[in-house]
Amino acid sequence: MTIKNLVLMLPMLAMAACSSPPPPPPVVAAPPARGLAQGIDLPNDARDISQELKGSHLDFVARYYRDPASRWPTLSAAEARMVSSSGMRLVAVWEWHSQRPEYFTQASGYADAIAASGQAKGIGQPPGSAIYFAVDFNAQEADIRGPVDQYFRGVAAGLRAAARGGPGYRVGVYGSGAVCNYLKRSRLAEFAWLSNATAWSGYGSFADWNIKQGKGSPSLSFSHDSNEARDEFGGFQVASESASL
Repeated sequence: MTIKNLVLMLPMLAMAACSSPPPPPPVVAAPPARGLAQGIDLPNDARDISQELKGSHLDFVARYYRDPASRWPTLSAAEARMVSSSGMRLVAVWEWHSQRPEYFTQASGYADAIAASGQAKGIGQPPGSAIYFAVDFNAQEADIRGPVDQYFRGVAAGLRAAARGGPGYRVGVYGSGAVCNYLKRSRLAEFAWLSNATAWSGYGSFADWNIKQGKGSPSLSFSHDSNEARDEFGGFQVASESASL
């Protein structure tokens, strides 16, 4: 081919290249679907059933912070280390007079948040994880917009005060669908744990839960409720004794 002919063909080659379809984009595999985390809540010290827990394949255990006057044991540092070393996460919930509508005031919310923060720090719960606060009765709209609203405003203030300008704990609520819906929409709670009290207000219509409580599993011999959780739900692990040395 002469140089003259080559010069004449160059524009034609360029046009052909421009009209060619672009190469197909690379195929990116979709991330695998995340299943629901499986857990339990129980009123007693998990160390009492540690061997059964280790063989249960559970993802998390929910335990309680409580007033010292409670007859039920609070989550301890040793218990938290045992659960964490078994590969499970913990979920912390504060419960004290939570079944009494008259208990819910801004002052009690503040006091409960201070007490819960102290217990959380005592077991090594990391800042940025959640403490759930229980509303353990079928609150109606007047209760929710009144005392329950004020209680959680007190909780927020108490957690801020306990953090002393540093990172603090995030707010969760345990309760009915109506309670969870209101507090999440009002941004007074970041996480919602839907009670298994199916007759309580809003149970069937509330879908924005982070944890959903169910009935106990017949495969476990001890008293408990089963739960499922999705996405981020404020769970945590603590350092073992050997890791902290």
